[in-house]
Amino acid sequence: MTSEQTPSPGRMLGLSSRPASAAPTTAEETTLYDAMGGHDAFYALVTGFYRRVATDPVLRPMYPDDLDEAADRLLLFLEQYWGGPKTYSELRGHPRLRMRHAPFVIGPAERDVWLRHMRSSLDDVGLAPELDATLWEYLERAAHFMVNHMPEPAGDEPSDIL
Repeated sequence: MTSEQTPSPGRMLGLSSRPASAAPTTAEETTLYDAMGGHDAFYALVTGFYRRVATDPVLRPMYPDDLDEAADRLLLFLEQYWGGPKTYSELRGHPRLRMRHAPFVIGPAERDVWLRHMRSSLDDVGLAPELDATLWEYLERAAHFMVNHMPEPAGDEPSDIL
């Protein structure tokens, strides 16, 4: 399926992809960005996530000293993805998530810590269950997609299992 064929998250649920600046007139025109609480909800999610990253021994070394720029980029990306302002693309172009994360070793351990912090942050936001499930499903898929390193199995001996 090409990107032209891939529906936006809002379209998948029958929601409009209208500009975030326009006020919705009916429930059918509400984007997921709006339904999830708009900027405030995504800001809370990203803020909670980076508060946890700041003290995490696994993830913290992957980030620059100042976490603000990384938090801003994640906020802009998530807002745009879910139907909010298109600022991310205006400032940074296509997301190219795998390419932008390629310099970092992201294995199962890093993925799992990222997901744990994101899950806790999402719980803090307190979305309606169906919206929470929709956002969480995306975050899980994205985290698995970002893995670019698989550690060698434990032990020095090759496996005798054929």
